[in-house]
Amino acid sequence: MVAIPYLGIDVQKLSLDEKAEILFLDQGLTTAVVLAVIFTVARTFEPLPLDILRYDLKEPFNLQKGWLVWSGIGLVGAVGAIALTGVALSLFRTEAPEREVDSLMKLLPLIGSSNISTLSLVGITGVLAPLLEETVFRGFFMVSLTKWVPTPIAVIISSAAFALAHLTPGEFPQLFMLGSVLGLSYAQTRNLITPMVIHGFWNSGVILLLTFLQVQGYDIKELLLQGN
Repeated sequence: MVAIPYLGIDVQKLSLDEKAEILFLDQGLTTAVVLAVIFTVARTFEPLPLDILRYDLKEPFNLQKGWLVWSGIGLVGAVGAIALTGVALSLFRTEAPEREVDSLMKLLPLIGSSNISTLSLVGITGVLAPLLEETVFRGFFMVSLTKWVPTPIAVIISSAAFALAHLTPGEFPQLFMLGSVLGLSYAQTRNLITPMVIHGFWNSGVILLLTFLQVQGYDIKELLLQGN
């Protein structure tokens, strides 16, 4: 988005659909560039173990390493862990924290405005962002850490980095818990599809829920402000 003014594009004159499409293109290019760098670096260490940077859709129902089974377990675990974290924090906090809802407020005009905008946002939050972040934080960073520290410590460190990277200090505990669930799901299956599915459902679920509420006539801006 930073380069748009240099391309002679006036963002203020763009329609909501055009803004959503540009956001999708921007995230797509960012994802492609970062993944290209990671895989280029990884090639310098070939031959790599078969379970490194692995995206495998086979055997989804395998009880030990099935990506669909552990995605379901992880999603339930993430909801429970984050809910408990939120309740625990509410008992001790006296001031309202800065929250990730601020990011949603910026996207508010696009949410539910049209099918194109909604699909673009779901593509960003449910596909591209999970692909990028899980490859970086679980497939590359966490795996690299396991060369020097035990896997549980690598999960903790990578989860902290994941939470800090979102630049929302008030949401650090919840993001850390989500990162921990994502890290543990990857450690169990050694398959990046698993944390990607959990991450994708978590992200896009929020967008789809807000879209549904808006279609039903709710003032989602007011709902977000009340939640904050």
